[in-house]
Amino acid sequence: MKKQNYEIKNAQIRERFETLRKSRPEKLNQRLNLSWSNWGFGIEPLVATARRLADVDIRFIELHGNHYGVDLGYQPAETLRILADHNITVGGICGMFSRENELASNSGIVRQQAVDYLKRTIDFAAAVKAGYVLVVPGAVGRPTAYDNSEFDRAVATLRLVADRFVAAGIKAAIEPIRSAEVSLCNTIADAKAYIDAVAHPGVQHINGDVYHMQSEESHIGMALLDAGQRLANLHLADSNRCALGEGSLDIDTVIRALYLIGFNRPGCYVTPEPLGPGGDPYPAMNGKPNPATLDRMVQQTARYFREREAAVLAGE
Repeated sequence: MKKQNYEIKNAQIRERFETLRKSRPEKLNQRLNLSWSNWGFGIEPLVATARRLADVDIRFIELHGNHYGVDLGYQPAETLRILADHNITVGGICGMFSRENELASNSGIVRQQAVDYLKRTIDFAAAVKAGYVLVVPGAVGRPTAYDNSEFDRAVATLRLVADRFVAAGIKAAIEPIRSAEVSLCNTIADAKAYIDAVAHPGVQHINGDVYHMQSEESHIGMALLDAGQRLANLHLADSNRCALGEGSLDIDTVIRALYLIGFNRPGCYVTPEPLGPGGDPYPAMNGKPNPATLDRMVQQTARYFREREAAVLAGE
């Protein structure tokens, strides 16, 4: 029987991976860096989050970018103390962009709020030694465009803080999000075009998300290969946006593609972010979570990812 198109692409990636595995086995010695994005844990104290991640040997975290004002958000010294107590390092900061602080807004007041938010977030990222800050050009939860100038406004506004990324040694990682949630920058190709338009050394990286990619890309694995060295972080969730192993995502092909682009190097992270289905997951960040539910979600995801990674590396 003739293979389906996605199967042909899967096979191409597998063939390339097997060639790498057999000819350059040293390239696979270092495992992928497993992190976790904690903003979906709502108002849970950071110490509880750190304990949960440490219990399943997750040693990196993507922190909620919760510096919405000068008096709000994690404090650097306390954050570093809590994470050090659990042997956890900050991988990056998940920048949060809503209608109140979006780069593409048609309101100058809102764009200024986006600039101020990014300045606070970059400063915090530098203080806790994060490697990247996730940036979304438009507001998550606003899929309808204001007008045809959104892209240009988002480019111009991000340029205002681009020097700050360089000075802090922080990567700006542009995240494409599915068109059901944002009005612009939906694919890896869109993110690359946005980066090229900003045209600044401080804005050169991409934050992928397999949940959004399954809606917007023709093939997740091929899109990851296209992102290549620009990929700084990859959010993971299964096809139903739940824990890995609870949907139909082909995680093996994702893992193979990541090894092919050398994503198992220091400073690159695979970061689960299972938020559940829906067009606007932002309300979760202000809610009170169920600890037992979070425990099961983290345990299931970490176990399943490591099982599949081991199987892929063994050539199974």
